[in-house]
Amino acid sequence: MAAWRGVFRETAILGLLSGLWLTTPTSASPFMVTGSVTSQPIGHYDLCKKIPAECLVRSRNQRPEKMSPALLKAITSVNLEVNKAIKPVNDIDIFGRDEVWAYPDNGVGDCEDYVLEKRRRLMKAGLSVANLLITVVRKPDGEGHAVLTVRTDKGDYILDNLTDRVALWSDTNYRFLKRQASFDSGRWVTLREDNNLLVGAVRN
Repeated sequence: MAAWRGVFRETAILGLLSGLWLTTPTSASPFMVTGSVTSQPIGHYDLCKKIPAECLVRSRNQRPEKMSPALLKAITSVNLEVNKAIKPVNDIDIFGRDEVWAYPDNGVGDCEDYVLEKRRRLMKAGLSVANLLITVVRKPDGEGHAVLTVRTDKGDYILDNLTDRVALWSDTNYRFLKRQASFDSGRWVTLREDNNLLVGAVRN
């Protein structure tokens, strides 16, 4: 945990931590239940072709990160910092086409690009790639969206560009569809809620 100390800013996050530490909603498990291997989003497929190393990580029996106040502070800090640093702009306006997943090195990006940057920063901070999973959800209005899931021994936490609050997946208002497989960064698995498979396509 010492690797995380002093890495991130101390300010603007204390209020976000209030009430989060080891809390678990009673309505659902703090852990997502995965299903079978499923299709890879086209944006991720193209990213893997462009940056092959993104999709070559294999993990066996990788344990979730051990949750602690230091880890919660780290992931909350990264979520806040990236949300503030990146200006939301859609792919059409940036690249002239849809579904381009890219690191937002020019300071602009859409939801997947926020996720990639948060994932990159947390990997540099020492978290395992097996515990930093790009996740596709459906918002209440039916629109597709991407968030970052951080797997911990206390549950699966969500980092989202639409809120600075880090929360357990079961404490969001999203419908979870699929995410990267923890055992292979180039593969994806379906997600289940209350053991009922969630079906349906979204724009990834």
